[in-house]
Amino acid sequence: MTIAAPRTGPARLHLSENAHGASPLALLAAREVLDPAAVYPDPARSAPAKAVAARLGVGEHQVAVANGSDELVLLSALALGDRDRPGVTTAGTFPGYRVCLTAVGRGCEEIPLDDGRVDADAVAAAMERAGIVYICHPHNPSGAVLDRDRMDLLVERAAVTGTPLVVDEAYLEFAPAGTPQLRDYLGSGAPLLSLRTFSKAYGLAALRLGYAVGSAELVARLHEVQGTMPFSANAVAQAAAVAALADRDHLDEVRRQNSLQRAWFRSELARRGRRSLPSATNFVAVAVSDSAAAERLLAQDHDILVRDAGRFGFAGHLRVSLGPAKDLVRLMDALDLIDPVHDGP
Repeated sequence: MTIAAPRTGPARLHLSENAHGASPLALLAAREVLDPAAVYPDPARSAPAKAVAARLGVGEHQVAVANGSDELVLLSALALGDRDRPGVTTAGTFPGYRVCLTAVGRGCEEIPLDDGRVDADAVAAAMERAGIVYICHPHNPSGAVLDRDRMDLLVERAAVTGTPLVVDEAYLEFAPAGTPQLRDYLGSGAPLLSLRTFSKAYGLAALRLGYAVGSAELVARLHEVQGTMPFSANAVAQAAAVAALADRDHLDEVRRQNSLQRAWFRSELARRGRRSLPSATNFVAVAVSDSAAAERLLAQDHDILVRDAGRFGFAGHLRVSLGPAKDLVRLMDALDLIDPVHDGP
């Protein structure tokens, strides 16, 4: 597989987009649905829900499909857990959890990260006072994953406290085999909800489709509040998602190419003396002296877009998407100019 032809304009290394593109089968399915464009999409999202359930080996009643996983973050903040208690998430992560919890009036407590990783002990301890808990795994923007013992702990505390545990697994398809995932725990009886997306590994970011898989009771509550926006998942996205799920060869190749690109990029960074964090995703957190200034100078002087992780509360790092090699080389060359690595103390 070759990396999809880049668009004209700046090097886009800021949004964790899939540089390999979507499955050709998914694009064909999307085009075929455009003809009856005057017809409303299926409000039950039945086809993608069935496809997800079959792929993951769960019941359809355990799946909710929505307009991107962002919609599911908002729906879960509206509908799940004890609304009289604040939500809990980690500091230094995707801000959507805090934004949604604040917007619906629940409030948000942020647990500090432990060296760029979710502090599972501190999050578990906070469940006693939380109405709902959100964690990102693999973590955005550090790229870190939890080990099995840490995930076991969080699930056990969710079961004991009854506090819904929502795990955003947007980047899980890129993680190594054996990485803990919430699907492994759905038979535990704990109130669990996994959020997934077609925007990353499946390359359908422009179509906006995500899904939740979890405890039947939690998914039922999502379906109830989703009734306020029954047509939010458009027909093109629904058709493309079904075809994308069926094209396993394409997904396997995307994962293989991403793993090779990630290893090459981190090796090149290290060769230049630049530090980066281990990642299980399609981005790498690259250490710089001033991440806000680096983001600005890369865009202003070099036409390269990256994400200052300080926007997530994780200052001192740039989140760099694994785009085409030539763009990553451009980035490293530019960093050597604007943020040179100095040897010694």
